[in-house]
Amino acid sequence: MTAYAPEDTRPLAADQSLGKLFGVLSRELTAMMNAHIELAKVEVRDEATNAVRAAGMFGGAAITALFALLLFSFAAAWGLAVVMPTGFAFLIVGAVWAIAAAVLAATARTRAAQVEPPGNTIDALKEDVEWVRQRRS
Repeated sequence: MTAYAPEDTRPLAADQSLGKLFGVLSRELTAMMNAHIELAKVEVRDEATNAVRAAGMFGGAAITALFALLLFSFAAAWGLAVVMPTGFAFLIVGAVWAIAAAVLAATARTRAAQVEPPGNTIDALKEDVEWVRQRRS
């Protein structure tokens, strides 16, 4: 058997009142919540920075693609104008692009619905709330 050491069972703050102990608990809980909020801010800031960079690149690609699209569309319409009236040729090319735009919009809406908030921080906060509830009981 191991020897029993009474010092191991002494409270860490035996001389503090219950009010002071609750004050310490409150400060520590507040500090923990602030740390989690700061973590959420860092996660969101990092993701926002990456999103802004990607958006800038997509913007440049979109402008370049727009110019190419315009030139190819005019070329296609004038190519069709050889075998049909010019108005109908441009109408057909415009209809093709309208269908493409509808498909892209539907895909974008689906992907936008899949965006999720920062999961790690939310899970940690839920665990902390559950821990506090268990301690109060």
